Amino acid sequence: MYYKFSGFTQKLTGSASTTACSPQGLRPGVPAEPPTMIFASPTKVVSEGRPPTEYMVTNRVPELQKLFQKQDGVPVYLKRGLPDKLLYRTTMALTIGGTLYCLVALYMAAQPRK
Repeated sequence: MYYKFSGFTQKLTGSASTTACSPQGLRPGVPAEPPTMIFASPTKVVSEGRPPTEYMVTNRVPELQKLFQKQDGVPVYLKRGLPDKLLYRTTMALTIGGTLYCLVALYMAAQPRK
């Protein structure tokens, strides 16, 4: 008796010898079609009359380099003022709060049930 894998029941089922000997998904006698070309359409040519790009803004890298490289004793992550201070303090508060919460949870998990 011949067996084949059933995709519906996910088990081996009995089958005829012709279906058991040919792999599922392959059909004999069917010619393979060539794949379609991905870049079959012509590409667009960039016109020389347009401005470079509309979305480009001024380069702020030199002024940021001056800001971050200034020797004023302030850490790099606090150089931009109040927003950096708020973000830093919020991050530290959440980190300390999460650590305390984990320690309390571990303490409670270590206690036996009453």
